[in-house]
Amino acid sequence: MRAISERNMLLRERVAVPLGLNVMREELHDDWGLVPNVNARRLTKKIQPHGWSCPKVANEVLRSGVGATSKEAVASALKLALRDIGEGFNAVEVAHIELTHYPWFYLARVSIYPYVIGQHAILPAADDAPPRSIARQPRRAMRKSSVPLPLFACAMPQLKQVLISSRAMVAKQL
Repeated sequence: MRAISERNMLLRERVAVPLGLNVMREELHDDWGLVPNVNARRLTKKIQPHGWSCPKVANEVLRSGVGATSKEAVASALKLALRDIGEGFNAVEVAHIELTHYPWFYLARVSIYPYVIGQHAILPAADDAPPRSIARQPRRAMRKSSVPLPLFACAMPQLKQVLISSRAMVAKQL
Protein backbone atom coordinates (compact mmCIF):
# COMPACT_ATOMS: atom_id res chain seq x y z
CA MET A 1 0.00 0.00 0.00
CA ARG A 2 1.21 3.49 -0.81
CA ALA A 3 1.98 5.82 2.09
CA ILE A 4 -0.89 8.17 2.91
CA SER A 5 -0.09 11.75 3.83
CA GLU A 6 -2.04 14.82 4.86
CA ARG A 7 -4.12 16.53 2.16
CA ASN A 8 -4.37 13.35 0.03
CA MET A 9 -7.74 12.83 -1.67
CA LEU A 10 -9.50 9.48 -1.71
CA LEU A 11 -12.29 8.81 -4.19
CA ARG A 12 -14.79 5.99 -4.32
CA GLU A 13 -14.18 3.68 -7.26
CA ARG A 14 -17.59 4.40 -8.78
CA VAL A 15 -17.44 8.22 -8.51
CA ALA A 16 -18.23 10.05 -11.76
CA VAL A 17 -15.93 12.82 -12.95
CA PRO A 18 -16.38 15.25 -15.86
CA LEU A 19 -15.75 13.84 -19.32
CA GLY A 20 -12.24 14.51 -20.54
CA LEU A 21 -10.84 14.80 -17.02
CA ASN A 22 -8.25 12.15 -16.35
CA VAL A 23 -8.09 11.37 -12.63
CA MET A 24 -5.68 8.55 -11.88
CA ARG A 25 -6.56 6.44 -8.86
CA GLU A 26 -4.50 3.87 -7.05
CA GLU A 27 -6.51 1.15 -5.32
CA LEU A 28 -6.33 1.63 -1.60
CA HIS A 29 -9.03 0.02 0.53
CA ASP A 30 -12.34 -1.64 -0.33
CA ASP A 31 -13.94 0.68 -2.89
CA TRP A 32 -11.70 3.69 -2.17
CA GLY A 33 -8.83 4.82 -4.36
CA LEU A 34 -6.00 7.27 -3.70
CA VAL A 35 -5.58 10.20 -6.08
CA PRO A 36 -1.85 10.96 -5.87
CA ASN A 37 -0.64 14.57 -5.74
CA VAL A 38 -4.18 16.00 -5.60
CA ASN A 39 -5.85 17.73 -2.68
CA ALA A 40 -9.41 19.07 -2.44
CA ARG A 41 -8.44 22.54 -3.64
CA ARG A 42 -6.63 21.21 -6.70
CA LEU A 43 -9.45 18.83 -7.55
CA THR A 44 -12.00 21.65 -7.29
CA LYS A 45 -9.93 23.75 -9.69
CA LYS A 46 -9.85 20.86 -12.17
CA ILE A 47 -13.59 20.18 -12.18
CA GLN A 48 -15.03 23.72 -11.87
CA PRO A 49 -14.46 24.61 -15.55
CA HIS A 50 -16.68 21.64 -16.43
CA GLY A 51 -19.54 22.93 -14.26
CA TRP A 52 -18.89 20.49 -11.41
CA SER A 53 -18.26 21.17 -7.74
CA CYS A 54 -16.54 19.49 -4.82
CA PRO A 55 -17.83 20.99 -1.56
CA LYS A 56 -17.00 19.81 1.93
CA VAL A 57 -20.44 18.94 3.30
CA ALA A 58 -19.88 17.36 6.69
CA ASN A 59 -17.77 17.60 9.80
CA GLU A 60 -14.51 15.75 10.16
CA VAL A 61 -14.30 12.10 11.12
CA LEU A 62 -11.52 11.31 13.60
CA ARG A 63 -10.40 7.74 14.29
CA SER A 64 -7.41 6.02 15.86
CA GLY A 65 -5.66 2.82 14.91
CA VAL A 66 -2.69 0.76 16.02
CA GLY A 67 -0.09 -1.25 14.17
CA ALA A 68 3.37 -2.75 14.39
CA THR A 69 4.64 -0.06 11.99
CA SER A 70 3.59 3.53 11.42
CA LYS A 71 2.21 2.59 8.01
CA GLU A 72 0.03 -0.17 9.51
CA ALA A 73 -1.25 2.17 12.22
CA VAL A 74 -2.24 4.84 9.67
CA ALA A 75 -3.91 2.20 7.48
CA SER A 76 -5.84 0.87 10.48
CA ALA A 77 -7.07 4.33 11.51
CA LEU A 78 -7.96 5.23 7.93
CA LYS A 79 -9.90 2.00 7.48
CA LEU A 80 -11.97 2.78 10.59
CA ALA A 81 -12.57 6.37 9.48
CA LEU A 82 -13.69 5.30 5.98
CA ARG A 83 -16.23 2.92 7.51
CA ASP A 84 -18.00 5.96 8.99
CA ILE A 85 -18.32 7.75 5.66
CA GLY A 86 -21.85 7.32 4.33
CA GLU A 87 -22.74 6.26 0.82
CA GLY A 88 -23.82 9.83 -0.01
CA PHE A 89 -20.19 10.99 0.08
CA ASN A 90 -17.92 10.03 -2.79
CA ALA A 91 -14.63 11.67 -1.79
CA VAL A 92 -12.63 12.39 1.36
CA GLU A 93 -9.56 14.45 2.11
CA VAL A 94 -7.08 13.34 4.76
CA ALA A 95 -6.87 16.40 6.98
CA HIS A 96 -4.49 15.36 9.72
CA ILE A 97 -2.32 12.40 10.70
CA GLU A 98 -0.74 12.17 14.12
CA LEU A 99 1.63 9.31 14.99
CA THR A 100 2.79 8.25 18.44
CA HIS A 101 5.37 5.52 18.89
CA TYR A 102 5.10 3.32 21.94
CA PRO A 103 7.61 0.58 22.83
CA TRP A 104 5.66 -2.21 21.10
CA PHE A 105 3.35 -0.45 18.67
CA TYR A 106 2.41 2.74 16.86
CA LEU A 107 -0.78 4.71 17.47
CA ALA A 108 -2.14 6.79 14.60
CA ARG A 109 -4.89 9.40 14.77
CA VAL A 110 -6.38 10.24 11.39
CA SER A 111 -8.98 12.89 10.62
CA ILE A 112 -10.75 13.06 7.27
CA TYR A 113 -13.32 15.40 5.72
CA PRO A 114 -16.11 14.02 3.48
CA TYR A 115 -16.85 15.68 0.13
CA VAL A 116 -19.49 15.27 -2.58
CA ILE A 117 -18.28 15.54 -6.16
CA GLY A 118 -21.03 16.23 -8.63
CA GLN A 119 -22.66 18.42 -11.22
CA HIS A 120 -25.37 20.24 -9.30
CA ALA A 121 -26.34 23.76 -8.38
CA ILE A 122 -27.92 22.73 -5.07
CA LEU A 123 -26.37 19.95 -3.09
CA PRO A 124 -28.60 17.03 -2.21
CA ALA A 125 -28.69 16.37 1.51
CA ALA A 126 -27.35 12.96 2.33
CA ASP A 127 -29.53 10.93 4.68
CA ASP A 128 -26.60 10.16 6.92
CA ALA A 129 -25.05 13.64 6.86
CA PRO A 130 -24.89 15.25 10.26
CA PRO A 131 -26.28 18.77 10.52
CA ARG A 132 -23.68 21.50 10.02
CA SER A 133 -24.49 23.39 13.18
CA ILE A 134 -25.33 21.53 16.33
CA ALA A 135 -26.51 23.40 19.39
CA ARG A 136 -24.15 22.66 22.22
CA GLN A 137 -25.66 21.36 25.39
CA PRO A 138 -24.40 22.85 28.62
CA ARG A 139 -21.81 20.75 30.39
CA ARG A 140 -22.96 18.97 33.46
CA ALA A 141 -20.87 19.15 36.58
CA MET A 142 -19.22 15.84 37.37
CA ARG A 143 -20.38 14.10 40.48
CA LYS A 144 -17.77 14.07 43.14
CA SER A 145 -17.04 10.63 44.35
CA SER A 146 -16.01 10.00 47.90
CA VAL A 147 -13.87 7.07 46.72
CA PRO A 148 -10.73 8.17 44.82
CA LEU A 149 -9.34 6.06 42.02
CA PRO A 150 -6.12 4.77 43.58
CA LEU A 151 -5.07 2.53 40.68
CA PHE A 152 -5.43 5.33 38.16
CA ALA A 153 -3.52 7.81 40.32
CA CYS A 154 -0.51 5.52 40.78
CA ALA A 155 -0.31 4.86 37.01
CA MET A 156 -0.21 8.54 36.02
CA PRO A 157 3.56 9.08 36.53
CA GLN A 158 4.29 5.97 34.46
CA LEU A 159 1.93 7.04 31.65
CA LYS A 160 3.47 10.52 31.63
CA GLN A 161 6.96 9.04 31.27
CA VAL A 162 5.82 6.79 28.38
CA LEU A 163 4.34 9.78 26.55
CA ILE A 164 7.46 11.90 27.08
CA SER A 165 9.76 9.12 25.87
CA SER A 166 7.57 8.37 22.82
CA ARG A 167 7.61 12.04 21.80
CA ALA A 168 11.40 12.08 22.13
CA MET A 169 11.66 8.98 19.90
CA VAL A 170 9.42 10.55 17.26
CA ALA A 171 11.52 13.74 17.35
CA LYS A 172 14.69 11.67 16.80
CA GLN A 173 13.11 9.91 13.80
CA LEU A 174 12.26 13.21 12.15
